[in-house]
Amino acid sequence: MAQNRYYRRLAVRIIVCTSLSLAPSAELQAQQLTREQLEAATEAQVLPALELYRDILSYPNDAHFPEDMRRVIDRLEAALMERGFETSELETSGIPLLLAERSFPGARRTVLFYLQSDGQPVAPEHWHQKDPYQAVLKEEVDGEWREIPWEQLAEARDPEWRIFARSASDSKGPIVQFLSALDAMERLGFTPSFNIKVIVDTEEELGSPPLPAAVERYRDRLAADMLVILDGPPHISNEPTLKFGARGIATITLTTYGPRVPIHSGHYGNYSPNPALRLTQILASMKDENGRVTIPGFYDGVEIDAKTKRMLDRVPDDEEAIRAALGIGTIDQVGVTLQEAVQYPSLNIRGMSSGWVGAQRRTIIPATATAEVDVRLVMESDPERLLRLIREHIEGLGYYVIDREPTDEERRDHPRIATFTSAISYGAFRTDFDSEPGRWLSSAFEHLYGEEPIKIRTSGGSIPISPFVTTLDVPAVGVPTVNPDNNQHSPNENLRLGNFIEGIKVCLAVLAQDFPAR
Repeated sequence: MAQNRYYRRLAVRIIVCTSLSLAPSAELQAQQLTREQLEAATEAQVLPALELYRDILSYPNDAHFPEDMRRVIDRLEAALMERGFETSELETSGIPLLLAERSFPGARRTVLFYLQSDGQPVAPEHWHQKDPYQAVLKEEVDGEWREIPWEQLAEARDPEWRIFARSASDSKGPIVQFLSALDAMERLGFTPSFNIKVIVDTEEELGSPPLPAAVERYRDRLAADMLVILDGPPHISNEPTLKFGARGIATITLTTYGPRVPIHSGHYGNYSPNPALRLTQILASMKDENGRVTIPGFYDGVEIDAKTKRMLDRVPDDEEAIRAALGIGTIDQVGVTLQEAVQYPSLNIRGMSSGWVGAQRRTIIPATATAEVDVRLVMESDPERLLRLIREHIEGLGYYVIDREPTDEERRDHPRIATFTSAISYGAFRTDFDSEPGRWLSSAFEHLYGEEPIKIRTSGGSIPISPFVTTLDVPAVGVPTVNPDNNQHSPNENLRLGNFIEGIKVCLAVLAQDFPAR
């Protein structure tokens, strides 16, 4: 990845020995911290932070296994208690949430920080290391990643080295960056001008199904003036970024039916309908050749006015480079640019299954065909309405649509049958750039870097923040701290060393930033 202003100092640093005093001072106020103090405090914290990081990475955290998440919760609870927080578990219909609170004298605001503790499942055979939960340090040599000893970090550090492990970026990296910034805060001896609450989500990768009800149930415990989300990567350029919104997500499972069991395609071809063909016809009917959803009303309510367009155009996307990185020669014509495209709801086929392929292929007419669909949601769209429009579209194609497998009688009476089940995981959220958290966080970045961060109106991915925004009535802003090319959700997930270190500094700068006048 090309170097940029975000990592200019780290790009040339091997080891920095600083003469700046880090001695604690009871009188030191957050707003008095200088850039030099932020730099020096971060530098002093790197090796202990990496040791903590390796330890926390070693805890398996697939939320399909609650017993593993139990150990993760215990480890994070201990880490927060060691840093002066009072902790409690918030019981839910699933895995408990972890809440931590710490008050400071004279604090005028309360900031709730959102952290995610669970990770995607692992397929060890696809990882280039023995155990995805045992972190390894690697450097790139001739286009290949080669393991190097951890001890080398005590002698020299290259910001391009990477730590490989499941959840390295998504999202144990931000957890350790935040904990390490708290350690640096104690080392410097300053007091934030706000109280801190931390909520640790334990089922984010499963869509956080218990979260909306839990936020409603514990709304008084979670009450705050604003929410800061420590999750996700910055702009693709890897430069300092704030994210002011994210799309929500709903999912659909769609199944079509042919014969009761797979049957010989020679004996019954041209006679028995093929469910895979019918499924593809349904899916193809939902979009035109330019990638736009053809269902009437799907994009209703979304308008890119002149003010919004100027806001989107300020994001420094290199569209040609993005297309080259994705290996695509054209784009869907939903928006003129990437930033415009993610302002609209999307309809995406995330997986399809029918029959057998490859070495297991067989000459049959499949019994069923299934598609998994995700619908990314925006503020202007009612998710229930979008799901209803999609279902009605399928009914308009002549299908008898139900939410279960058909009975024998239904198979006989209805020539075209589709099973349609759906779920709304959570809605979208969006916060104004000029909101109090927007101005406060922008000030922290400007103090640290000398210029404003990139501000993204809505990120394309989804995070379960809308229950907080809606129920607690608080604005939310994302502070991303991991490298964009981190392989999150995939084998060989990693965190760039430069991003790991810089993320600690960013969290420390946020903790040290006083609030602007209202």
